[in-house]
Amino acid sequence: MAQQHLEPTDATAGAATADALAGYLRAQATEFLRALRQHRENGGAAAGGSEASVDAARALRRSARRISASLHTFRPLLDPDWSERIRPELAWLSGTLALEHAYEARLERLLLALHRLSGAMLPVQSGGAAAASRAAGAAPAGAASGNPGTPTPDRGNLTVGAAKAGALLDRQLTLARTRAHSTALQALGSSRFHAVADNIAVLASEVPLSQTAATTPLLPLAAAAEDRLNDAVTALPLVTAGHPYNAEALVHGLSPDPSPHPQDAPWHQVRLLLRLHRYAREVLHNAEIVDVRLLAAGEALDRHRDASEAAAAAAQAARTPRIAPATAYALGVLHADQRHEVEAARFAFQRAWQKETVSTP
Repeated sequence: MAQQHLEPTDATAGAATADALAGYLRAQATEFLRALRQHRENGGAAAGGSEASVDAARALRRSARRISASLHTFRPLLDPDWSERIRPELAWLSGTLALEHAYEARLERLLLALHRLSGAMLPVQSGGAAAASRAAGAAPAGAASGNPGTPTPDRGNLTVGAAKAGALLDRQLTLARTRAHSTALQALGSSRFHAVADNIAVLASEVPLSQTAATTPLLPLAAAAEDRLNDAVTALPLVTAGHPYNAEALVHGLSPDPSPHPQDAPWHQVRLLLRLHRYAREVLHNAEIVDVRLLAAGEALDRHRDASEAAAAAAQAARTPRIAPATAYALGVLHADQRHEVEAARFAFQRAWQKETVSTP
């Protein structure tokens, strides 16, 4: 497949230099500080936090990711000592704040899948009534992504073990979520975080540029980020992903090896590179432009990540000592279901990636 190179939608993008980057970083730093203030004002330290506090934490992660990505893509324009010092700290902050939500979403995903597969009435964590109502009318596996669905398991045996499997997942992932919440609170109160916030406060008014920044154009650096993405996509097994199921991946996924699934890593890397490419485009255009093709591809890779991690959680639960055979059976079916969802997401990415690029302001 021919690579599609970045095409600026306006004449100023091609000539964009340090001023555009500095303006973007100042704007993101301002968003970070605004989100931090909202987080504190809305009881971010309370257990679970309010909805406004959760939204503020999400905005913190969003700004931290964009600043970190810009420091990576456009590092020749920035003071190297400052950039290399702050970028890992932003990655630490973003990752720490994301864990609690990730565990919550993973548990909800797995309980809804167990309900869909078995018909058993299972408790649904946080997300409560809305999640339960979705479960009651959930579509077959993969219906939204073009996946024909997981082969129907022995529903009678599955129902027997589904409740215990759901309770086991609830205990394990709720514990993980609680620990992640405590870790996030500790992080936000730490001297390490305050140092990051101080750096971002300075960034909101003054961007530490390199001595050559004024004469270094942005477009070649953004194009290099796009080339890295295209190379990574080219290396993916898209021929295999062109089919709804990948039997080899399912076989490897059922292995007792607790290490991450070997086929998933290249797809996770593409997801990160796609994010870098999107953020580089934002810098060039000084706005959050929407590329329908990139948006659909990114959503497919997000589903891929979620299903991959959910499958790993089901496999980890199945390794719990002395669980009943019916519980292990339910967890095995759940794991296979999520690995099929992984394949459906790869198939959806392949279809989205091969479409023509359509951008809107």
